[in-house]
Amino acid sequence: MDVFSALQTAVSGLKAQSFSLSNISGNIANSQTTGYKRIDTGFVDMLVDSSSTKNQTAGSVAAFSELTNSIQGNKVSTGVSTNMALDGQGFFVVRKKTTDTGGGESFSTANLYTRRGDFAADKDGYLVNGAGAYLVGASLDPVTGQTNGTGPIRISNAIIPAKPTTTITYSANLPKTPATTNVASTNGMLSTFSDGSDARVTPTNGRTGGTVSQANAQSLIDNSIAGPALTVYTASGAPVSVQSRWAKVAAADTATGTSDTWNLFTADNASVTGNQTSWTNIGQAFTFSGSGQMTAPTGDTVPINNLTVDGVNVGTVSLNLTGGLTQYAAASGSVTTNDLKQNGYASGSLNSVEVGENGIISGKYSNGSVIGLARIEVAQFVNPDGLKPDSLGNYQQTVASGEAISGLKDSTVVGANLEQSNTDIAAEFSKMIVTQQAYSANTRVMSTAQTMISDLLNVIR
Repeated sequence: MDVFSALQTAVSGLKAQSFSLSNISGNIANSQTTGYKRIDTGFVDMLVDSSSTKNQTAGSVAAFSELTNSIQGNKVSTGVSTNMALDGQGFFVVRKKTTDTGGGESFSTANLYTRRGDFAADKDGYLVNGAGAYLVGASLDPVTGQTNGTGPIRISNAIIPAKPTTTITYSANLPKTPATTNVASTNGMLSTFSDGSDARVTPTNGRTGGTVSQANAQSLIDNSIAGPALTVYTASGAPVSVQSRWAKVAAADTATGTSDTWNLFTADNASVTGNQTSWTNIGQAFTFSGSGQMTAPTGDTVPINNLTVDGVNVGTVSLNLTGGLTQYAAASGSVTTNDLKQNGYASGSLNSVEVGENGIISGKYSNGSVIGLARIEVAQFVNPDGLKPDSLGNYQQTVASGEAISGLKDSTVVGANLEQSNTDIAAEFSKMIVTQQAYSANTRVMSTAQTMISDLLNVIR
């Protein structure tokens, strides 16, 4: 390498350091840009071709960008429910809106990828971030919870229709000896009434239920304990208050083969003070082994046919006992409820939305329901640093990045948070100082080479 080659090498050094300064400048400029991933600079030597290591000389240099898409920035809480950040790897899938010559708007079919999660609803309810990219995902049916479409997510303010109660989920422990009013004389059990009527259901009498008249209501109350009480809903969304009582109707007897048996009664009226209502047996004998395990019914569900309160027919409701119904000794003599809920609700309007860590966007409604409205789409890449940067914080898939893999994997979505830029200002200033010194050193090489060339020309003169 001669002095002229040294000039060329110094020029390549100036270009490389200028390229580095450009990246540093961009990183500092975007230090407050949501979801921005800094661009570092790498250098590679361009050696002069030589057959002997003794004559090997340093060649020129080239600079290239090194992406940091896999390095996460800090998360900051915003309090905006539709803002979201990814904790871990992955990218939000977004699309751009386009306008045709006639002024009509539509969404592009090509997916882009971003970490910018400052999404908010536009005038049409679509979730769009501050850079104009629309969040993509699956829309969920508010009634069934099933996917009913994919594409840009739109949060509808429409009133959700009422959903009738079809299932009551219940799990509890019934006491071995119930603490009833007449426990001393009846051993806590319900027998026939004074008028000779019998509403009990046992495995041996073949009955399917019965009604306790208002005249016998006080006797039922005195020989039973409080059961589950909750509000259920009709098809029109009207709330219906259901009260119930558990009555033990038979005790275990090894001689006769009788098991501990319970019946469940529901009130025919919402007002259950004293004897102000009649009661209906749901028609199922609940039997238990000596160890407290339920032996009948053998399935997990029991139908409550034509549940009617205050003349309002709710219809047939399934009593779901998946959580378990047991009979263990309890000092209180009362029912211990472990789980009690139902799946119906009245109509309601949307009050607010929230984003779950599983990527489900749920709506909170005026009827108290929390219903899943959409599931955001998150893409993973084998080589996220192989993505091609696009404008406005978006990235495009490339051969180097690999195909997009849908799903969160080990990542989670953090609602009401944003991911900050991963630029470290202090580190960028340090790199800027080093770059400035390297640039100045290359200019000194050029000035030295120029002096040497001048000296050579002076020799000829």
